[in-house]
Amino acid sequence: MVTPGGLVVLTDRRLAAGSVVEVVRAAVRGGASWVILRERDLPYEPRLRLATELRDVVPAGRLIVAGPDPLGGDAVHLAERDPLPTGGVRLVGRSRHGRLSDEDYATLSPIWLTETKPGYGPALGPAAAARLAGGVPWLALGGIDSAARAAECAAVGAAGVAVLGAIMRSGDPERTAAELTEGFASGVAGPGRSGCDSLVDAAAPPRVGRLSGRAGKRLKLSTGSTGRRSVRSK
Repeated sequence: MVTPGGLVVLTDRRLAAGSVVEVVRAAVRGGASWVILRERDLPYEPRLRLATELRDVVPAGRLIVAGPDPLGGDAVHLAERDPLPTGGVRLVGRSRHGRLSDEDYATLSPIWLTETKPGYGPALGPAAAARLAGGVPWLALGGIDSAARAAECAAVGAAGVAVLGAIMRSGDPERTAAELTEGFASGVAGPGRSGCDSLVDAAAPPRVGRLSGRAGKRLKLSTGSTGRRSVRSK
């Protein structure tokens, strides 16, 4: 089974600098491998339309829907207390803050404190998250607002980094995505990398943006705004 890896974008239409679809389109050009559609407060029909629009933008099979209903797809990401879907779902992820159990993959959070959820913590840190994950593929979530932090998560064995604020708020989400993707790749390639390498290779589609080929060369994250180098993010 292919589970999410590399840069995974979480949506938030309230934080997005433009339309969610256009922000995601730019992030995919920059190297985002997977997208998790959140927006669980939307009524069913508008959320279904948004899922359909995003499937035209995201690499085939790489849109995951938050909640038990896959909205016409076959991949879901559950909150810690959500019930398992009843059937027809090939991929089940779950948000976790402690040990893992029944999921194909999990997000572990918060890795660092985040402005997206003030007061949410305490921060796990990458090493502690890796110990909690054991052998389950996991995505680091929370406060990943720089290429250096993405690299740190990769180095301890994360299959990917799940990012909300740094992408959604960015004035140039393609560039931000490229820098996070390249930072993560530099951690995968580093000497301290432990586990999940094959999962990341399988999960990451070919880059389609114009900024490829520079993995590990830049460890400052561009947010598309002048004078600010990182954004605290989920």
